[in-house]
Amino acid sequence: MKSDAITPQQNKVEVSVYECNIQLKFRLIEEKCALRNREDLLELLIDAFTNGADEYMEPLHAHVEAQEISELEASPQMRRQLMRLRNSSDLV
Repeated sequence: MKSDAITPQQNKVEVSVYECNIQLKFRLIEEKCALRNREDLLELLIDAFTNGADEYMEPLHAHVEAQEISELEASPQMRRQLMRLRNSSDLV
């Protein structure tokens, strides 16, 4: 009896640098003091939007753009991370 073993295909994952633009517009009922802390404001707003519409949040507009850019436009730190990812055996 001959066994036809299937060998797993190893596809190398390709990574690139992307520039992303996200525009969100929504109405939110929230405590006034929660919106005063500018450092936590973005996190609070993104959490509210990702939780979805309910009686406290009303989405009005969402627009997302993502465009691949040249690696040379990325910061040196991002380029180093990109090289690490490409050289990583985890991506094979």
